[in-house]
Parts: sequence; structure tokens; C-alpha cells
Amino acid sequence: MGTHCAAVEALKADPATASLRRSLEVYYGDPDRDAAMDAFYARFVRPGDLVFDIGSHVGDHIGCFRRLGARVVAVEPQPLCLQALRAIYADDEQVTLVEAACGAQPGRVSFLVNSANPTVSTASTDFVAAAAGAGGWEGQVWDGRIEVPVTTVDALIAEHGTPAFVKIDVEGFEDAVLAGLSRSLPALSFEFTTIGRTVALRCLDRLTALGFGGFDVALGDDKSLTLGRWASAEEMANHLLTLPHEANSGDVYCVPTSA
Repeated sequence: MGTHCAAVEALKADPATASLRRSLEVYYGDPDRDAAMDAFYARFVRPGDLVFDIGSHVGDHIGCFRRLGARVVAVEPQPLCLQALRAIYADDEQVTLVEAACGAQPGRVSFLVNSANPTVSTASTDFVAAAAGAGGWEGQVWDGRIEVPVTTVDALIAEHGTPAFVKIDVEGFEDAVLAGLSRSLPALSFEFTTIGRTVALRCLDRLTALGFGGFDVALGDDKSLTLGRWASAEEMANHLLTLPHEANSGDVYCVPTSA
């Protein structure tokens, strides 16, 4: 952990990674936040498990999964974020970095970069269109475009094994990621936003078809489940549709019907 801290501090001081500074300050160096994340994810992740972190950004979830004793396959397409991930986790043989986006099928995709706020960079043009003029999204500009390789969850499973947990946080591209999964898994989460609720509804439909039947949600960065029980896809869909716009975002957690 000391090596991680030193790497994070070096990244904060590097002008080349200036646009990541706020994320690094928010997501690293807060012991209370780390403890809350560890306690939350311990229900899904055990020592020796394999976890996929799809949309790793600066890797705070990688840190959590590693503290819980899991091996991590981290999928991230942004060169700047990959630079940070390599620096932070360079000496950790239990972290595998995959330089790609995740989608419905292998290939390449045009990726829209928000250079001032890389955490909301996305492969979804619909997400960018939905953010235009939306409350809370003022000032967000996607000012870059890069071509990145695309892998699928199925391909990751074929190469690395079956994960105990998959975290998907890809700014409106979550339904495409789930289109590249053809089987049920022990547990996963996907991010939703109130500007892209139809994406969440498509995710729920896809997961139901794959055999998932229990759903709960955590809002924003709060690591606590709102319902405190596994609800049906229909109930979760209704819950997401009734959230106020100001709720902004969160993560839906999903388990198989038999869980």
C-alpha cells in the first residue's frame, strides 16, 4: 500500500496527469472511504476470487478488491487512465490490465474523451447527447475522440476464468457490455444515470434473460444498498424510473435467481 500511495502522490504532482488530480484526491488517501468500500464489497468478493473491473478509471475499486484478496482483471481504454493504473499497480502481479473498451462484440469503437473530466469519457454517443443541457451536467465537454479496441465479457472469461464479481462502470455503454455476456455469474453491478434510464432498463432485461433475478441499488458513491433485499427486475425498473433527476447516478447490484 505504501508503494501505491507514493505512486498516487507522484501522479498528482505530474502536469501530464493534471486532469486526473481531482479523481486521485477523491478516490485515494481516505481510510474511512476505503473501509466502507471493503465492508460493502466483502459480501461479493472473498480471498482468492477473480474480479473483473470494467471501466477502471484510476483504479480505486482495484485497490478495494485487492485488499479483499481478489485477483483483478481491469479493463480501461483511456491512455491517461492506463498511465495512472500502470504507475499505481505496476508491482502487483495479481492485477492484469486490459487496454480496451468492453462491448457487444470484439472490434474497435470510437471513444469520446472528456479531457477535463476523464471519468465521464464514454463510447456512447447517446450518453453525450443526453448530457447536453441536462441539469448537473453543465460545462461537460467531450472534446476528443480516439479509436480503441473492444473486447467482450465472454472473451475475458475465456482468457482469464469465471469471475465471482464484475463491476461495470462505462458511462451509458453498460447495455453494450452486457450484450457481450452470454451466461449468468455469481454477482455483478452496473452503473446507471438518471439521464440514461433506458440504458438501465435494457440492462435489466438482458440480465433477466441471462438468469439474474435479484436486484438492489446503491445511489451515488454511497456504499449501502437502498432496498436491503433482492427485488425483482420489474420492481427495480420501477424504482429507477421514480428516482428524482437529482439522484444523478448509482450502481445496480445483481445476483442470479437462485441466490
